[in-house]
Amino acid sequence: MAVFSTNDAKVLLPRNIANGVITKAQSTATAPKLSGSEPQRFGETDYIIFDSFPRAEFVGEGQPKSATTGAFRSVTAKPHKAQVTMRFNEEVQWASEDYQLDILGQLSAKGGEALSRALDLGMYHRIQPLDGSVITSWDNYLDAAPSSIQLGKGELDQSIREAAGLLVNSTTNPITPTGIALDPSLVWELGNLQTKNADGTPSGVQRYPNLGIGTNIDSFLGLNVAVGNTVSGRPEAAADTKVRGYIGDFQNGIRWGVQRELPVELIRFGDPDGQGDLKRQNQIALRLEIVYGWYVFTERFAKLVVA
Repeated sequence: MAVFSTNDAKVLLPRNIANGVITKAQSTATAPKLSGSEPQRFGETDYIIFDSFPRAEFVGEGQPKSATTGAFRSVTAKPHKAQVTMRFNEEVQWASEDYQLDILGQLSAKGGEALSRALDLGMYHRIQPLDGSVITSWDNYLDAAPSSIQLGKGELDQSIREAAGLLVNSTTNPITPTGIALDPSLVWELGNLQTKNADGTPSGVQRYPNLGIGTNIDSFLGLNVAVGNTVSGRPEAAADTKVRGYIGDFQNGIRWGVQRELPVELIRFGDPDGQGDLKRQNQIALRLEIVYGWYVFTERFAKLVVA
């Protein structure tokens, strides 16, 4: 069956390619590596959150029971649709089925990567990936975390410990960190740290030899690690976010899921992306879309920022 043979201008991706797109979107981004996705219905999803957990009471035989303490509230995860639209010369439709599948394979690889990065960029920084601008109407994103440590005032590993300390030692809401998301530049600096001689001078011996040159690491200081430049928002961000890392409770502090996995759409007519009429340009367009839903509990995270 030829991929582009359709009467209603829509084609479904072959299932293995479609699954690859979703898998890439959930595995390339740093947030999904540290926090698992969950099923979500389309639209706004409410979560009940306990601000203070109820406390149990031991009751003696024949003794009255007291009111149980505890307070809760609700938060709402909102849907966010991301899309990738690519144009091709119309002659692609006349090529062999194998060639058409190769085009869709390339679309799934690059489109899946773009949709994956969009998840981090939106959830972390509320960045519009296409032009790097800030989506000011979004009010829930990780950069709004109130706790932060400024880098450069001490050694990098100590700064990470201090950021963890802000959460662990909080008097109002103690948090146990479960993961760290780091920009590659920060991992490079960690890999360059050296042990010290008795007089305090660098020994020339790598302090964390397991980091190597900072690629492909998955743990640090006993916590799961995800590394990616979406943590800093580079290169998409129009302005430097100053963020180089997040530490916090990724398992409970981020609730996210894929609300809709939409089919690839073959568009033959009109101007779907503002680049001119398709027929006039002798082109077709392929559009790939996904709908994420998320809510970030910013109080469960601390940022690592540069001056």
